[in-house]
Amino acid sequence: MDHDEQAVQLSQKSSAREHTKPCQTSPHRTHCQDCSLAALCLPSFDDNGTATEIVKRSRPFKRGEYLYRQGDEFSCVFAVCSGALKTFGLSDNGEELITGFHLPSELVGLSGMGSNIYPVSALALEETLVCRIPLKQLDEQPLQLPHLRRRLMRCMSRELRDNQQMRLLLSKKNADERIAAFLIDLSARFRSRDLPANQFRLPMSRNEIGSYLGLAVETVSRVFTRFQQMRLIASEGKEVHILAPLELSTLAGWHLDGSPI
Repeated sequence: MDHDEQAVQLSQKSSAREHTKPCQTSPHRTHCQDCSLAALCLPSFDDNGTATEIVKRSRPFKRGEYLYRQGDEFSCVFAVCSGALKTFGLSDNGEELITGFHLPSELVGLSGMGSNIYPVSALALEETLVCRIPLKQLDEQPLQLPHLRRRLMRCMSRELRDNQQMRLLLSKKNADERIAAFLIDLSARFRSRDLPANQFRLPMSRNEIGSYLGLAVETVSRVFTRFQQMRLIASEGKEVHILAPLELSTLAGWHLDGSPI
């Protein structure tokens, strides 16, 4: 094969990869039992490695790259391995409405299970790796993977609970309370992963926090400044250090584990 033929084949392969649909088999694979997040995001697997054959590690998604778009046909649930994602919909006038932020060990895409389409888009906030869990294959092997199916049901229940808590948060709290609750929620999620709970980097921008909490970006910036003056937090860029977690949780009206008081 000469150089030109090789170049054509490489170009064709590259083009095919760029147009890969969300749930096509990825060449980047991992063994679930070797993943440091296996105990958090996925259950135990059988001795034959059945789940390892079904669950596929994706290629890295770059910052600003879509995992799936609003209206795409639903076929997979995704477990975040590293990085962070935001999910959002678009209003009738094209405004971005953020519905959630997803961290390592959390599942994304569950909201598409009922309607067979993804009702929101998922976009990488930084370089992100995910594992793909194709629901069609789970339906074909219901007896072999009962634990995984139960885990997905528990995650759906948790997502409903979190959505209810967020609606309560937005309807009854002022700006200070919303941002305090947002920081306590993130802290609790980091703590559950055995990561530093009071010092972490925000993967999202102030503008995205405002969109999620229903606040103007100027309000978000003012509250962060006020919290620093009150010695509740220290913040530089996207780095946040919670200096007074008990006081911040009291302001939020939430326990340190992220549940409402």
